[in-house]
Amino acid sequence: MNEMRFGRRDFLALAGASASALSGCASMSGARGGASGAPMRNFAVAPMRHIRVGVVGTGARGTGAVRRLPKVPGIEIVAVCDIRTAFAEKAAAVVRQATGKAPRVYAGDAAVYKRLCDAADVDVVYNCTSWDAHVPVALYAMRAGKHVLIEVPSAMYIEDCWALVETAEATRRHCMQLENCCYGEEELLALNLCRLNMLGELIHGEGAYIHDRRWQIFNDAQWERWRNHWNVAHGGNQYSTHGLGPIALDMGINRGDRFDYLVSVDGVQRGYEAFAAATLAADNPGRAQRFRMADMNVTTIRTAKGRTIMLQHDVTSPRPYSRLNLIAGTKGVLRAYPRLDIYLEKADEWPKTSGHHVFDEKTTAFLKETYRHPLYRQVGEIAKKVGGHGGMDFLMDLRWAYCLQQGLPLDTDVYDLASWCAVSELSERSARSRSASIDFPDFTRGVWKQQVNSNLMDAEFDLTKLDFASVRT
Repeated sequence: MNEMRFGRRDFLALAGASASALSGCASMSGARGGASGAPMRNFAVAPMRHIRVGVVGTGARGTGAVRRLPKVPGIEIVAVCDIRTAFAEKAAAVVRQATGKAPRVYAGDAAVYKRLCDAADVDVVYNCTSWDAHVPVALYAMRAGKHVLIEVPSAMYIEDCWALVETAEATRRHCMQLENCCYGEEELLALNLCRLNMLGELIHGEGAYIHDRRWQIFNDAQWERWRNHWNVAHGGNQYSTHGLGPIALDMGINRGDRFDYLVSVDGVQRGYEAFAAATLAADNPGRAQRFRMADMNVTTIRTAKGRTIMLQHDVTSPRPYSRLNLIAGTKGVLRAYPRLDIYLEKADEWPKTSGHHVFDEKTTAFLKETYRHPLYRQVGEIAKKVGGHGGMDFLMDLRWAYCLQQGLPLDTDVYDLASWCAVSELSERSARSRSASIDFPDFTRGVWKQQVNSNLMDAEFDLTKLDFASVRT
């Protein structure tokens, strides 16, 4: 399920006709009329003690999923699916080796995922397809009565965000984005500090995806793949959710606040083309390729409450990896890159402060241990042993499974998915329009005004309700 399927927008962009491409990229961002079903805020289903999962897409992310999910108590992978038969069969072998039971294999054509979604013994579709296939698979799965979990970014266009929202409302099925960075140790620490009001009133956040991906784009095995084509056709910030998701939870976005508008700036493109000239053979088509994706995109969001969020996207520079991961309030600040630092202003220092505050490693270490998020305190070490981006992937899977098993709402919902993913199209539209401000749609249709927390804020979690003897580490 990892092959690229071009849409109208992509062909327009590839043609290099800027005006046409811009109109092709844009879709209506205003609010829709009425909901197609009841709101999904705090939506929960009856407890599902045994969760039968079908994994669609068995590339890199899908392979990681089939290795992790059998280690989550109560989960059984009953089916795997990929266009490429060899990939699907390899994933099935991984499951069989881990559990002693082979899942069914669906493979061979672009529509084969429908057979998996239609299967009566699949409860949850775990969608690890390429970006352009996320939405078609998710929509079909929900209409077939399945809950769906979608890799990041789950949707690339506003109209697709709306389609996911409206279909989740109409079918009463969970539609959650698999944003693993919300479950990172530092991100959960920041969330806990915000929950306890340690940072005061939140004012500003910074997130990023700074990750050198040139090797992937120009690897011979990758050259004709979907991600390369996306960088050829699109600018803006096309991978925002790693940095944005945790900040949105910290700020209570869609739970008392919402994204109001953004402005976005694309810089020049030098990294891909210079890398191609230096590393590719003279007859490699990559040497002549030109990319719309800038070396650096900077996007700034303002919320309804007046908070600001700065996002960066850079996948072409030889910079050390960073998600920035900064959250600042009236009483202090946490940042996670290049190292974890926390500063909390002391009340007795305020009248005589010099304004030159400094981070202190001992203070940070003390605060990290004292205010470790309760979820991470309970199962963080187990997650590290299982692995997956340092354990955050397993912790994410453990949480959604736990919530389904206990009949709880999931930590994030389809409105979060849509709001976070909307940055892809909105940032590109702004950047192509000399950084004009672009309004966010209100995917909640006013429900955001209800001051409620994500479940992850308090993370109800009872180890005695899970059989961790089944977790093979």
